[in-house]
Amino acid sequence: MLAHELAQEFPIVSLDSDAADAARLLAQRRLPGLIVVDADQHPVAVLPGSQILRFVVPRYVQDDPNLAHVYGERHADQLCAKLAGRQVKDLLPDDPRQLPVVDADATAIEIAALMAGAHSPLVAVVESKGGKSKNPPMIGAITVADLLDKLLPPS
Repeated sequence: MLAHELAQEFPIVSLDSDAADAARLLAQRRLPGLIVVDADQHPVAVLPGSQILRFVVPRYVQDDPNLAHVYGERHADQLCAKLAGRQVKDLLPDDPRQLPVVDADATAIEIAALMAGAHSPLVAVVESKGGKSKNPPMIGAITVADLLDKLLPPS
């Protein structure tokens, strides 16, 4: 099975999109992440939900999860307030991993290897790079759930 056969339409956000709106989109649509595109609609990053949490949870709590017990529910309810006034580009890591983008003719194992290596719950699928475009347009995305659905034997 090739990437173009698995690819589905998927919501995108830009680097300049409002961070809180992006988080709401992810939560409301129950998505594993969002594809971030540049001004020309070319994928530049995947923003997994876990990265949004890394942004809102204080670093010292991430380093020592036992400190999470100190937070009351009132404080927990205010965690996402940190997203106010921020843009999606602010949520992306400073040292991004491999860009999770595959050509339309990528095989299932190539897709799986990229997802695993990039720790990404989804990949963007672009038109085959056989053409002249340095940054081919995105044709859709594949989530890890969709890929596993095709790879797992019937129960």
